Amino acid sequence: MTAVLVSVALAAGCGVASRAQDAGDGGSAQPGANPSKGPAGPVPAGLEKFYQQQPDWERCGSGSQCATITVPLDYSKPAGETIELRARKVPARDRTGKIGTLFINPGGPGASGVEFAGAASFVLGSSLLRKFDVVGWDPRGVGDSTPVKCLDTEQLDAFIAADGSPDDEAEITALNTQAKTLAEGCRQRSGKLLPHVSTKDAARDIDVLRGIVGDSELYYLGMSYGTYLGATYAELFPKNVGRLVLDGAVDPSNTAEQNNMAQAKGFDTALEAFAADCAARSCRLGGSKEEVLAKVDKLLTESDATPLPGNGDRNVPQALVVLGVIFPLYLKDYWPRLEDAVVDGLAGNGSRLLALADEYTDRTPRGYTTNANEVIYAVNCVDRQDITSIADAKADAAKYQAASPRFGAFLLWGSLACANWPVKAEDKPHPIKAPGAKPIVVVGTTRDPATPYEWAVGLAGQLESGVLVSRDGDGHTGYNEGNDCVDNAVETYLLQGTAPTADLKC
Repeated sequence: MTAVLVSVALAAGCGVASRAQDAGDGGSAQPGANPSKGPAGPVPAGLEKFYQQQPDWERCGSGSQCATITVPLDYSKPAGETIELRARKVPARDRTGKIGTLFINPGGPGASGVEFAGAASFVLGSSLLRKFDVVGWDPRGVGDSTPVKCLDTEQLDAFIAADGSPDDEAEITALNTQAKTLAEGCRQRSGKLLPHVSTKDAARDIDVLRGIVGDSELYYLGMSYGTYLGATYAELFPKNVGRLVLDGAVDPSNTAEQNNMAQAKGFDTALEAFAADCAARSCRLGGSKEEVLAKVDKLLTESDATPLPGNGDRNVPQALVVLGVIFPLYLKDYWPRLEDAVVDGLAGNGSRLLALADEYTDRTPRGYTTNANEVIYAVNCVDRQDITSIADAKADAAKYQAASPRFGAFLLWGSLACANWPVKAEDKPHPIKAPGAKPIVVVGTTRDPATPYEWAVGLAGQLESGVLVSRDGDGHTGYNEGNDCVDNAVETYLLQGTAPTADLKC
């Protein structure tokens, strides 16, 4: 189930509240920063018609405008086939003093930027909403843009619920069958798009968007996987970097194995923090951290042998129990929901765990509302090489078990889809330095379950102009999570262009 577990920003922005506090607005608009018509800044040769588009922004909800943008399917063949990107704009409240356009990405890969922009008043502080047009878009392959399509609801249910910690050859074969079903479904239904959904392709799309809105430099806030997308943009277009905030950072130098094991440990760390907090509150799971963890482990072990009853139509096997446990770790406000779900699960009722797993995977009674569970594989499998065979997984099993007895197997065996993927990985892990870029702010949270803090340290250290802002806290990502120190640093930088002069601890 790796790709589901690694959909690291599906919860980014959940439950946050807008703040009245401002960091200052940086004065009036910068001369020439946002003319009424694009393009602005450099335009790569052969791509002029894309940068010169005039999108037809139409009202699409209260205070929002939406448009469809055309980009090349293959940037090496700009005269060839094209695909569409769907974007949502929330116009700046201060039209005369507007700084420019702030592009926002919630991560995934596979999360919808259109929906993220629709929640801009909860995601961003009021000072940013006043001084920036806010634009979110569905990256190529995602949602309302030209989408990756692979499986129907019944097939995706079976794939997500497959036993992600196989104990014998029969369970390994069954898991591999599900992995092949996903890979083949993507090949049959999206074969033309699959080679062109890499992070580099998506980063090139961002530059087209930047040109279209008329900004000579990019203003950007990327969460989780969105940090990898933003860092890749800086690598490809360092001179076009204006103000980039990369929050909940991914380390681009990590191999898939390093990412998987670090993330497994990250979920362990977050679960231990939950257990300590639960015990301190004299919760129903025990009076000590160890007792709470033992209860969670009992639930995980027993559900591997016997699925829990769910909502009447669906049972809750171990894979869904794991997702139900992991999802609330993204946001500390959800910890009481985790307590309730584990208590019910131990009593033989898996309905709360199923509800959490469904919320994590965008499952409703009518089916899946997004294609994020498929996109995450499509992007990850083409971005970097993962395990190539069952033999690889078996060889690594002991290492993953040692790294995280609780979650390691799920992160390892979830990679089988990439072993069967019809498109070869086009890139290799490497440090991103982005020489010549203006200061880039990287935000890391010390007990982030999905993007471990050391990843933020790694990315900030690689970027020649990187500055690290550290939040001592729980949950996924750091901005707008109740830490004024982080929020002021981020907003001062985006509004005034002033990054912290040295790494900042909050």
